[in-house]
Amino acid sequence: MVREFARAKINLTLDILGTRADGFHEVEMIMQTLELADIVELEKNSAIELKISGNDSLPADENNLAYRAAAAVQKFCGKNFGVNINLQKKIPMAAGLAGGSADAAAVIRGLNRLYDLNLSAEKMCEIGATIGSDIPFCIIGGTCLAKGRGEILTPLPALKNFSVVLIKPRGEISTAWAYKNYDENPAANHIPTLAIIEMLRAGDYGSAFKNFANVLEAVAAKKIPAIETYKKFLLESGVDVALMSGSGPTIFALTDELTAEKIGANFDGNAQIFITKTRND
Repeated sequence: MVREFARAKINLTLDILGTRADGFHEVEMIMQTLELADIVELEKNSAIELKISGNDSLPADENNLAYRAAAAVQKFCGKNFGVNINLQKKIPMAAGLAGGSADAAAVIRGLNRLYDLNLSAEKMCEIGATIGSDIPFCIIGGTCLAKGRGEILTPLPALKNFSVVLIKPRGEISTAWAYKNYDENPAANHIPTLAIIEMLRAGDYGSAFKNFANVLEAVAAKKIPAIETYKKFLLESGVDVALMSGSGPTIFALTDELTAEKIGANFDGNAQIFITKTRND
């Protein structure tokens, strides 16, 4: 049996540079791995079987990215090996935290170990990119600049260790909906991503935080106004920075451990809250 941790991610920045000829959006993002994780256990089997605990609403068939990841590895390797996938969900779904992509990445990494496939990180990312744009990052992890559809990755120096508060308001936002509505009213200015990277390299977190932005946040807040409410709450609680992750609706805050614990202890909003940390391995 092989066990993998499928870790959530946040977007420290998310910019959209335009629409590609293939219909996808050209993006530029700084992405960061968190300790919050689903647990994926894999055992050899005669077929692909998926069992899920912790979320009864998720499909346990080819409509699930974890299942599709196993099938994609089979196709890439030209082998019909099976696997029993036991998925324990901890990451909320449709939250902008890449829970499904993290599960798929964990299955790809786990199958590589379980069957001694000797796939390089590059090959695993290639497999992952065929089924989801965030999967390559979830395979690599740490701190990365993501471009293209999100699959072109440049590892960045590890972010300083921060405690992270995640607040997921009620309601869901699909990625397709967020991008479609963004196209109808795109941001006037692009995020200075490369300048932010240099600030982070220099350890100038104060300046970097002032420039963190997500161009989908305004779109998502029109559908779920609680996004702005909880962002304001976090900033008034003394955090260093608060921002929506991905297509939302989760708001994250980077702060120190004591502040994060106080927020968690005193929170009484109508939303899910998680206290976790950044992770760089």
